[in-house]
Amino acid sequence: MSLILGIDLGTTHSLVGVMDSGFPILLADAEGGRLTPSAVHFGADGSVTVGAPALRRRTLEPARTVTSVKRLIGRRAGEGDWRPPYDLRALGASPVEVSAAILHHLRALAERVMEQEITRAVITVPAYFNDAQRAATKKAGELAGLTVERILSEPTAAALAYGLDKLGEHQKVAVYDLGGGTFDISVLEMRDGVFQVLSTAGDTQLGGDDMDRALAEKLAPPGADPAFFITAAEAAKKRLSTEDTTRVEAPFYDGAHSLSVELTRGEFEKIIRPLIERTRAHCLRALSDAGLEARDLQRVILVGGSTRIPLVRALAADIFDQEPDLSQNPDEAVALGAVIQAGILSGTLKNVLLLDVTPLSLGIETFGGLMNVIIPRNTTLPCKAGEMFTNAVPNQKEMLIRVLQGERELARDNWELGRVIVPFPPGPKGSARVGVQFTIDADGILHVLTRDTATGADTLLEIQNTAVDVDDARVEAMISESVEHAFEDMHERVWTEARLKAEELLAAVAAAMEQFGDAVSPEERAEIGTAAAAVRESLSSPAHDARSLKAANQALDDATQELAVRLVERAMEESLERRGLLG
Repeated sequence: MSLILGIDLGTTHSLVGVMDSGFPILLADAEGGRLTPSAVHFGADGSVTVGAPALRRRTLEPARTVTSVKRLIGRRAGEGDWRPPYDLRALGASPVEVSAAILHHLRALAERVMEQEITRAVITVPAYFNDAQRAATKKAGELAGLTVERILSEPTAAALAYGLDKLGEHQKVAVYDLGGGTFDISVLEMRDGVFQVLSTAGDTQLGGDDMDRALAEKLAPPGADPAFFITAAEAAKKRLSTEDTTRVEAPFYDGAHSLSVELTRGEFEKIIRPLIERTRAHCLRALSDAGLEARDLQRVILVGGSTRIPLVRALAADIFDQEPDLSQNPDEAVALGAVIQAGILSGTLKNVLLLDVTPLSLGIETFGGLMNVIIPRNTTLPCKAGEMFTNAVPNQKEMLIRVLQGERELARDNWELGRVIVPFPPGPKGSARVGVQFTIDADGILHVLTRDTATGADTLLEIQNTAVDVDDARVEAMISESVEHAFEDMHERVWTEARLKAEELLAAVAAAMEQFGDAVSPEERAEIGTAAAAVRESLSSPAHDARSLKAANQALDDATQELAVRLVERAMEESLERRGLLG
């Protein structure tokens, strides 16, 4: 049966995925990013640009860059309080057409990665979307050349991604979904793998965009247009989810003046608290409509990128009187659920019977010596999960898969259960695709299947009794150690991830500078050289200051934005020339 795409058409970002070799995977673009900005730029010359290149033009041309179109789709002109900084009528486009451009971009990405034509899709929408909004979303899919097999509610998709359909027991769950432009709260009842939405509430005009705008208005000097500070505000918001302070910079925002101020998390929270508090009334109403109280819920799951903000998580815990489940990536949960639904519709996925739980997390070692969890602890058995991995260095001929069990961030601190070597043809970095699937059966036997998707060659490793025959004392010791060393483990993980990013960035910048040669101005070369030197200095520091290295990485990334745009444009021109489409 033909592939069916799973698509999360989001306000801020959109994602696409497929079932590949039995695994639900989210697809990355040529730069390795799975999050595609839901941005479309309409050039004065009639060109249409989608994704990250379009978003980069927002600061300079806000009137020609369409973002957050999900807030407008299926609505009458002027409906709602939100007023975008662009006029779609002046651009000659409609919300459906803009959404179709994003969907067409995602479809093209999937076809390029999967190397085949794909014309079917499952697309997610908020649970409270009305018929007009759902119909408009479906129309956008059709304009993008897709047969929309299902319009799937986002809370149901999130529940699928969290595996709530496989828990077997009767339970009630709240899905708190705060994204870039919309808020959705749904109460679901699960019984025998069947989802029933008991109640839903939300606000189509509330999300991360509003926080960005509120912060931008606070940052803007008297007389300055807050639109110039949206990008800087958004970046600061993201950094303050993991850091206590950050510097907000908007150089030459009006061509003559620059902004550089220090911002603390406390100051940011004071600005956004009124917005986040607006979700409380919706949550209480959803509980009331379902005839429930907070104590009746077995689980609260968070979805949407804005739930990364610590204040949001604290508010959700306060409303529902329990710590929310944070086991899934909030940016990717809905998209992953859409892929799983697509797999169900295509017949790739089947229902399974559930029995026991696995006491410790199972995963593999990834590049840099980190532990990548594939099956988290306390997952109900039998269960199955998988991910796709690629080669980290050029001309790599094989991949060592070390199967690990434990709760620590670094591979060396967990138990090795076995190892498999997967050979594949050498090629450029990122060219190989190796699927790794973990299956634990009802007897607690772990089956590790690895597959080189290029050749279809499988390797199977069977490990006995990893799930149920683990000494309780060892389990408790491992969990205690994970708590005791949580901060140092996380620091080491953050440092390692920042180091890998830095090494990759330095190599890419060096290659780009060599490729462009004299095309790079002396001023730009000097700026890039200074930023690269700062990265190398942070890398060599014995203090392993992850925050400093991440800041240096960001500065180098910012310094090479224009260079990156030129590289992409050159690649597109070369591609068009090869296809005979460039005169």
